[in-house]
Amino acid sequence: MVPIATKSPSSHEKLRIAFIHPDLGIGGAERLVVDAAIGLQDEGHEVVIYSSHCDKTHCFEEVKTGRLKVEVLGDFWPTSFNGKFFILFANLRQLYLTAALAATGKIKRHDLYIVDQLSTCVPFLGLLSRASKVLFYCHFPDQLLAQRTSLVKRLYRIPFDVLEQLTMNAADRIVVNSNFTKSIYHKTFRLMAQVPNVVYPCVGLEVSEASKLDAERFDAIISPNTKFYLSVNRYERKKNVGLAIRAFAQSSQSSRENIKLVIVGGYDARVWENKIYLEELENLAQSLKLPFATLHYATWGKELAPLAPEIQSAKIIFLTSVSSSFKDLLLQKTEMLLYTPSYEHFGIVPLEAMKLGKPVLAVNNGGPLETVVAVSESSPNDECTGWLKPSDPAEWATAIEESGPVLEKSPTVFEKSGPKRVRELFSREAMTAQCEKNIASLSWDSMSRPLSFHIFFCCLSLLVALPVALVAGFHSWSFRLISFGLFALMRDFSSFGCILIIVIAACLQAKSSLRL
Repeated sequence: MVPIATKSPSSHEKLRIAFIHPDLGIGGAERLVVDAAIGLQDEGHEVVIYSSHCDKTHCFEEVKTGRLKVEVLGDFWPTSFNGKFFILFANLRQLYLTAALAATGKIKRHDLYIVDQLSTCVPFLGLLSRASKVLFYCHFPDQLLAQRTSLVKRLYRIPFDVLEQLTMNAADRIVVNSNFTKSIYHKTFRLMAQVPNVVYPCVGLEVSEASKLDAERFDAIISPNTKFYLSVNRYERKKNVGLAIRAFAQSSQSSRENIKLVIVGGYDARVWENKIYLEELENLAQSLKLPFATLHYATWGKELAPLAPEIQSAKIIFLTSVSSSFKDLLLQKTEMLLYTPSYEHFGIVPLEAMKLGKPVLAVNNGGPLETVVAVSESSPNDECTGWLKPSDPAEWATAIEESGPVLEKSPTVFEKSGPKRVRELFSREAMTAQCEKNIASLSWDSMSRPLSFHIFFCCLSLLVALPVALVAGFHSWSFRLISFGLFALMRDFSSFGCILIIVIAACLQAKSSLRL
């Protein structure tokens, strides 16, 4: 028999917490979910993750080893039809997951649901498990990530945009990953929007030793007396990696014999943008008369020997889809991380560099404004973690020039300030404490729901009952059955109000017809 959440937990009680995430892979959102789940589990809460897909060969170690309990529901559902309708099928997969929890009775097992990325299930969780509460973690509004390249696509997205607004704000609490995302949330969701709290993502404080293979590969491309700047991003145009290349070219560092720029990025040859953008960056380096070499981590063994002379003379080295071990090794050895994206929602890579005591040069907007403390006359040396500059190659070249004297004058400043800032604000312990704080502030009254929750089911009741009333009439048995079903399912003002409106409208229509 499934245990049911029937009481309102107090702030000191341990809770039964369920995460709902669409696809538990190895992306940034998945890393956050895993870290939050581990943190809450270590605090004594009972935690499970429900997902529509999880490949045990392509997931984080905590999932692979079973440290976290994961249940997959509905993976047989397709993710698209002929490469289209991804958002439609994502919604259907999540609704199936919710229905499966309801059918098995598991939906009433948990005190708290933490949902992220897709909010369609939020009001149904509140409806079907009235003693439970729902917290939604907004990485970024989904409707702002969707491409609308034609009128048809714009029209197609309208119902999903409205659905996102209603369902997300039906959560009992909304949290976002940065104050930047919080500002975007307020600009995007104007109807019955809540005031979200900020819970920063985290990075692990542990520093793992590089594998023997990766150490050998590093030595093969970076000689002992060579220094290098590092860029870590996916090979996508929106990441603006060209900024790092142009800035490096304009700085005096590019003319020094023992200085290189290493560009690392996620890459899939099947993805057109990855392939084309890498070619564009190679052409940019060539146009700036900067010798370069490109190595694909997956085929490194075949490429390294033939490219050895090019690598030694290259000023820029492009690397694709390196291992986590190799990326960490590069971050440990670099002079400075060049983080090029503008208006990044948060940005985890600067934290990975800072925890290793490395300075960061980032664009002065978006998430880095909250993670990086810029070097300036007004900032104490023991707090600075890098530079924040406009997305302009000349400005960045100046910052690269400035970094040399700063590191020479205070060689240990970043080694102390970076790890300290990450430990205080962006560690798993810090994120868990913020999660606990938001959970403790929830109202556990089962009758207390946001206005959007009631509006959503009001609209749903109208969509179900109104067509029946118009076709069969408000006095028909079908309308009575529909009305009774809505009352039985919802048992709240939303369904009652909708049915009452329909009945009044039907009575007025009948009265008007009699007069005629």
